[in-house]
Amino acid sequence: MIRHAEDPRVRLWGSRSVSDTRTRRFPARHAASPRSTVDAMFSILFVLTVAFLISLVVTLLCRDVCLRRGWVDQPDGYRKTHLRAVPRTGGVAIVISCAAALALLVASPLSGGAVVKHGFPLLWRLLPAPALILAAGLLDDLIGLKPWQKLTAQIAGAGLACWAGIGIQAVVGYGLPGWSTIPITVLWLLACTNAFNLIDGLDGLAAGLGLFATLTTCVGALLQNNFVLAISTVPLAGALLGFLRYNFSPATIFLGDGGSQTLGFLLGCYGVVWSQKATTLLGMTAPIMALSVPLLDVALSVLRRLLRGRPVFNADRGHIHHRLLDRGLTPRRATLILYAVSGVGATLSVLQSVVHRQFGGLIVLLFCAAAWIGIRLLGYAEFDEARRMVFGGLFRHLLSARLSMRQFETRLSKAASVEERWDLIRTESAELGFTHSLLRLDGKVWECRSPEVAAGECWELRIPLDGSGYARFLVPFQAPVQTMTLTSFADAIRRDLTSRPPPSARKPPAEATTMADGRRALQRTASGAD
Repeated sequence: MIRHAEDPRVRLWGSRSVSDTRTRRFPARHAASPRSTVDAMFSILFVLTVAFLISLVVTLLCRDVCLRRGWVDQPDGYRKTHLRAVPRTGGVAIVISCAAALALLVASPLSGGAVVKHGFPLLWRLLPAPALILAAGLLDDLIGLKPWQKLTAQIAGAGLACWAGIGIQAVVGYGLPGWSTIPITVLWLLACTNAFNLIDGLDGLAAGLGLFATLTTCVGALLQNNFVLAISTVPLAGALLGFLRYNFSPATIFLGDGGSQTLGFLLGCYGVVWSQKATTLLGMTAPIMALSVPLLDVALSVLRRLLRGRPVFNADRGHIHHRLLDRGLTPRRATLILYAVSGVGATLSVLQSVVHRQFGGLIVLLFCAAAWIGIRLLGYAEFDEARRMVFGGLFRHLLSARLSMRQFETRLSKAASVEERWDLIRTESAELGFTHSLLRLDGKVWECRSPEVAAGECWELRIPLDGSGYARFLVPFQAPVQTMTLTSFADAIRRDLTSRPPPSARKPPAEATTMADGRRALQRTASGAD
C-alpha cells in the first residue's frame, strides 16, 4: 500500500488499501473536498496544456530530423496511399511530450505534482513495459522486424506490465482464479497493442481514436474520484492533440509502429486500472467500448484471415477504413466517420461505468446491437458466407455431399466389372443433376442422355483416362453443384478407371487358358496328320 501522509497536498488524494492484495499498487477511490477538486482541475488543465504545447514543438522537430535522415515511409499505391514519403517516428514525439509534461507538473506547486512524485516507485516499475514496446516498434519502422519478433517483444512487454501490477482480476463481475490473471491480461494487452497498429491506415485515424479513448478514460477516472488515473492519462491526451496538428489529413508525420503500438499498450493498461475501480459488475466492458473501433477492427481482421485460410499477420485491404474507402468515401471523410463512431462508443462507455446495474446491461446490449449492424453494413463477404454455411443449410448440404462422395468412392472400388462401374457412375451423375453421361474406354462406349435440357444450356466436364479413353458429362448452368463435389467425383472416376488394367489387358482365367492351349494342340496334331 502506498502511503502519502507525509505531504498535506497528497493527503487530499491519499490512497486506501483494497481487499485484493494483487491490486494494492493502485489507489482506491476517495472523496475530495471542494478546494481539492479545484486544485485537481488546475493540475489536469496544466498538464494537458503543457503536453499539447510541447507536442506541437517536438513533433515538428522530430519530423524535420526524420526527413533529413531518410526515416520515412514510402507509398506503395496499394495499402499505403499517401502521395509522398512521410516520416514515421511520431511515437517518439508523443512519449517525449508526456514525460516532459509530467516533469513540469512535478516541479509545479500543484497537488498533482506531489501525487506524481509519490507515485515514482510505481512509474519506475511500469516504465520498462512501454519502453520495450516503443523500442521494438521503432526497430520495425527503421529496419523491419519479422512477425514473430514483434510478437515476442509484445508478450515480453505485457509480462513486464503484469509484474508491475497491471492485472485483470474479474470479468463481468466474476473473479478470476489466480492462475488465469496473467494470461488474460497478456491477451488483452496484445489485443490493444495490435488493434491500434492495424487501425493506423489513414491520416489521423489511430491518433484521433486514441485521443477519444484517452479522454474517455480520464472522464471515467474523474467520475470515480480516481485522480491518480486521471492525471496519468491527461498528458497522453494533450500530446495526441498536439500531434494531430501534423498527423491529420494530409499528414506530414505518421505514428509508425512504435507510436501506434505504444499508444495501444498504454490505453490497454489504463483500461485495466479503470476496470479495477469500476462501480458496476460489468467493469471491463467500459474500456472495451472506449476502444471499440480498434478492437473490432483487429477482431474482424483475425476472423477474416482465419476463414480464408491466410496467415493472421499478413496485411490486406480488408480493414474497416479500407471498406469505407471502397464505398467511395475520401480518406478525410472516412476518418471523421470513425471519429463519430468512436465518440458514440466513448459516451456509452462512460454511461455504462456510472449507471446502475440494470441500465448498464441495457447499454451493453445496445452497444452490441450497434456493432452487429455496423459489421453488416460493411458488407464483409467472409461473414456472409459463414452465416450462410451455419444458418442457411449450406454446411449441412456440404456435409451430405461429402458423405455421398465417400460412399460413391467405396462402391466404385468394389465394382468387379466396367459395366458395374458404369452403372454407379450413371446413377451418381444423375443424382448430381448431370443431363448427359458418356464413358469411352478401350474402344467401348457407354452413354446415358436426358433430352430435357439442350446441350447449349450446359457446360462440359471431361475426365481423361490416361490414353485409354475419357469420361464426359454435361452439367446444366443452373445445377447447384459444389466445386468440391465435382473435384471429388472426377478424382474418384479417374483414379478407379486408370488404376485397374483395361479388360483387353487382363489375363484370362486359368480354365480359359488351358482350353485354348488344348485347342491349339489339337489343331497342330490335325495339321501333321494331313
